[in-house]
Amino acid sequence: MGRCLWVAVLCLAWMGCGAGSRESLPVGFSNLTHHSTADLWTIWQAAQQSLAQQVNLNPLQTSLDNAPPHILPGDSRALRVMPRQLSVAATPDVASSSLLAATGLNRPDPTGLILCPQPCNVRYAAAYSEYRPPTTRFAASWEFQGDNFSLLLQYEFENHILAALGYDLTWR
Repeated sequence: MGRCLWVAVLCLAWMGCGAGSRESLPVGFSNLTHHSTADLWTIWQAAQQSLAQQVNLNPLQTSLDNAPPHILPGDSRALRVMPRQLSVAATPDVASSSLLAATGLNRPDPTGLILCPQPCNVRYAAAYSEYRPPTTRFAASWEFQGDNFSLLLQYEFENHILAALGYDLTWR
């Protein structure tokens, strides 16, 4: 009995230190970009609208393996998902020489790619997201690419929304 009480006290203390549910985090971004927070909100809302119309669960598989698209009807719940202290930041592009040595791919600097940590389906990507804690990283060279930057971030924001809704993101 004493051990169960001790475990319960430890769990309560752990949750009190910020390890509670994602929903307890304040709504908004931890904006570490050169864009305004208003810009990030506009991109987030575009992601919500896109997913409310249609959900593509395998764009990566389609591009890598020529698999048929796995398209689902839109999910209106996407309109209610909000970012919860989502950290958005640039990461320096991987150097051309490093990319060549690791993959045999020869691209000029800036490469437009960053190392994508496990469990990514690819080794290098233009951007990636993690969901605990909520994070999106992108190759720094994309930040001033106008509409391309917005589309890149929209895709990653869609992934955050889909993760919050419980979708399988294996091929996103």
